[in-house]
Parts: sequence; structure tokens; C-alpha cells
Amino acid sequence: MSLTSNHYCVILAGGRGRRLWPCSREEKPKQFIDFFGTGRTQLQQTYDRLARILPKENIYINTLASYYNMVREQLPEVPPERILAEPVNRNTAPSVAWACHRIHRINPDACLLASPSDQAVLNEEEFQRNVAEGFAFVEANNCLLTMGVKPTRPEPGYGYIQIGATAAYDVFKVKSFTEKPDRDFARMFVQSGEFYWNTGIFLANVGYLWRCFSNLLPLVLRNLDRINPHWGIEEENSYIAEHFPSYPNLSMDYGILEKGENVYMLKCNFGWADIGTWHAIYEAKKRGDDDNVVIDSDVMLDSTKNCIIKMPKGKLAVINGLDGYIVAEEGNVLLICKKEDSSGLVRKFVTEVQMKKGVDYV
Repeated sequence: MSLTSNHYCVILAGGRGRRLWPCSREEKPKQFIDFFGTGRTQLQQTYDRLARILPKENIYINTLASYYNMVREQLPEVPPERILAEPVNRNTAPSVAWACHRIHRINPDACLLASPSDQAVLNEEEFQRNVAEGFAFVEANNCLLTMGVKPTRPEPGYGYIQIGATAAYDVFKVKSFTEKPDRDFARMFVQSGEFYWNTGIFLANVGYLWRCFSNLLPLVLRNLDRINPHWGIEEENSYIAEHFPSYPNLSMDYGILEKGENVYMLKCNFGWADIGTWHAIYEAKKRGDDDNVVIDSDVMLDSTKNCIIKMPKGKLAVINGLDGYIVAEEGNVLLICKKEDSSGLVRKFVTEVQMKKGVDYV
């Protein structure tokens, strides 16, 4: 199996990263941060991973218009015509629809991989093999194929895919999809052995995917083709800036994975880790003494265990007596929060802080 010029990808880098607040902020969310002190941001690491297996000219970046300059600064090798900058955030379905439309105009035989920008892959050789398998399947089948991994814990912050009949080697029909169940349901899903975590990485051929979006979304992109099918990039971007807000706030998970008929899952084992939440990072990273995860920070810990800690450069944290907490500081905010089920709590805190203290704190 090999990857060819018909294989494209879009990296989704438009999220505001509020689940990693306060280190991920509105002005500079997590995908643009060198969160772990590696020398490369999450966006850059995702691009590096995909550029090793796909033609660089086939890699597109989707982001918000307000983040366009950061994308250009961090990925100067990506030309402006391959950066899809949305005027407003409308979630992943409209984002992938625009990428699909742009690529379909260039290459109607293309297949597309859509990937978030906030994930870690521990086994890149296995990832490359899985991507090649996925492209081969969607080239031969009109379907949406999602990459699933075996769950290791009853995590309520992920989507769960229930597999059905076998369609090909390691490919299964999706029987059901449940987004972010409560912990009791997540525990039942894991114990059943029938459910896999949804990585948020999808593949499809653009012809099929474009037909799905045409039935699912308003006529924004189809009207663009009818108005002038020969418009160039600048005209298209101007049209999108005006009409993109007409799209609903709709995710790929809910719009296609949950409601679609021709949906399949590829069973993957490439060492996937979501690094979009504090708890997920804690589970994914190597733990130190007393099961603490300290991220690129200077700390002194005493009688402290099961915590995740991230401090700014030049600050020392001295922590005593905590068990199972997030301690994170950035700019004008210090967060100290119970780690368990923290994803929902952090979102709640961000909303409350914005209402009571203003946007300077989010």
C-alpha cells in the first residue's frame, strides 16, 4: 500500500482550546503553543507527521481568520491558497466541507483525511500503515471511515463507536456512536469490548463526501459554484467571508458519524493520545514520583500525588497536600481544580469567568 498524489489531508486548527484553559487562551489556543517544551507547537507536530507520509502540496490547514497570521508564522511552507481561514467558528462539519469543496475542484478523484491538530501519535510507522489502509478502503468504497482505538479506561470525555459486521480486514460497520457518555455508560462500553474511542480522524473520497455535505448543509458552497465555477482563490475567500456564517454549528461526529448510513471504523493501534484536555494529558504522559505529571515546569512537591502541573517559565511552584488536582497558571489566571471530570468543569469555569470578569481572562 502506498500514498499517492490523489491523497490529501486537512488539519483542523480553528478550535479555541478552552478545555486546556488557562494555558490555552482565546488569543493563542493550544494548537499554537509549544505545550510540552519540545520546540514545536501542536500544529507544527501534526503537520510534520502528515508531511512525512503525504505530498506537502496536498496538505491544507483550516483555521479561523483571527489565527491566520499564526498559521503563516508557524508553517511558512504552507502557501496562502492552502490555508482555509473561516470568518467564524462553525465546528468541524462546515470546515471539512470547505476543504472537500476546494480539493474536489482541483482533483475530483481525491481522497481526503481530516485530522485534528491536538493529538499525539506514539507509533508513527503504525500510523502510516493505518492511513494507507484507510485511503485504500475509501478509494474502493463510498463511505466515511473513522479511525478508532481500543479504550484503556472509562473516559467520559470521548466519543464511543460500537462496531458491527466486519467489512474488510480491521474495518467494521459502525453500529452506533455515542458522544461523551457519562462515566457509568463509559464503563459499560469499555467492559463490553464492542466499543472503540473515536480519534476524530476521518477519511473519505471527496466525491462521496461532497454529496453528503450537499444533503446536510445549507447551499453556501453549491451556490458559489453556481455563481461562478471558475472563480479563483481570492474570489472564493471573499465569498466565504460573507456567507460562511450561514452554516450551523455542526460537528462531523454529530452530523455524519452519528447520523450517516455508510459509516465504517478502521481498528487502529498507533498509540493515540488526545492532548486536548488536562485529564487526557495526565493519562497520556509519563508520570513521575507519586504519579504526578509535571509539564515543562519548575516545581517542589511535598505530600502531593496524582496531579498534573503546568507553570509559566521563570516561576517556581511549591505544592503541599494535593491529591488528584490540576494546577495550571498562565498570564493573569491560576487554576486549581480537581482532575476527575475536569473537562466539563473547565468549560464551565471559562464561561463563568468570561461573564463575570470579561474576555481578558479567557
